[in-house]
Amino acid sequence: MPELVEMDRAIAETVEDGQSLYLGGFTHLIPFAAGHEIIRQGRRDLTLVRATPDLVYDQMIAAGCASAVTFSWAGNPGVGSLRAFRRAVEEGVPNELALEEYSHFGLVTRLAAGAQDLPFLPLRTYVGSSYPEHTDGIRTVENPYDDGPPEIPVVPPLNPDIAVVRAQRADADGNGQLWGIVGEMVEAAFAADTVVLSVEEIVDSDVIRSDPNRTLIPGTVVDYVVEEPYGSHPSYAQGYYDRDNDAYLDWDQQSESHETTVEWLDEWVYGVDSRREYLAKLGTERFLDLQPRSNYGTPIDMGEY
Repeated sequence: MPELVEMDRAIAETVEDGQSLYLGGFTHLIPFAAGHEIIRQGRRDLTLVRATPDLVYDQMIAAGCASAVTFSWAGNPGVGSLRAFRRAVEEGVPNELALEEYSHFGLVTRLAAGAQDLPFLPLRTYVGSSYPEHTDGIRTVENPYDDGPPEIPVVPPLNPDIAVVRAQRADADGNGQLWGIVGEMVEAAFAADTVVLSVEEIVDSDVIRSDPNRTLIPGTVVDYVVEEPYGSHPSYAQGYYDRDNDAYLDWDQQSESHETTVEWLDEWVYGVDSRREYLAKLGTERFLDLQPRSNYGTPIDMGEY
């Protein structure tokens, strides 16, 4: 059975220096609260894994948490580059950063192989691509069948030490329900050795059972459950709050230099003790502007036998 804990305890008991860490979310349900807690607890030499490193990894890199990144595409979505990411790669500031790059499908396939305990999985999209020239993990095997190319690219399994994934809601048993963009969070949850599930709200098990098709992350793979409202800000949680686009624009300016980036971290991460203090500092009006309009799906009768 997973434990229901606060974020600081979940991070303290799971994330250690030198581990590989996956923080979930594909534009949606990004665990910023977890990333900030990792920064506050001073973790170092982490290999950060993620399909789309965005602001949360830029902030963790700037804070000196990372020594390597395994990723597919990196940027400030809709704005431009991740400045701290680039400084680390190009200038070694605040420290050097090793890179292992895949396509989106390549990274998801690696996680799928890890989730299924397979030694590799094939994918055709690397045929004719230059990725294999730059990424040692992409190799080829002989096609055992008559149809198709004589050799097919394969990627190895990816099993992060820790995965922190978010969901809109879960019960105390860790059965997490997601809707909207899911990305590769489900594969990562099944692939990781230890899973922290962070949710907007804890609900009764009857709520979860009322709509079982939304339970994409079962409690059987979850080790810790954290109830963390607005834990994805400035990204969004479908049905709970919208994306804070101003925060992404502001970060582009704030992160122009390492010094100004550290100033932001001092104020918004080190300068608060928890996510609750972070939210209080942002102010109520900020979140009133992010409330989504209701758009309910049509109810269905699940039936009972």
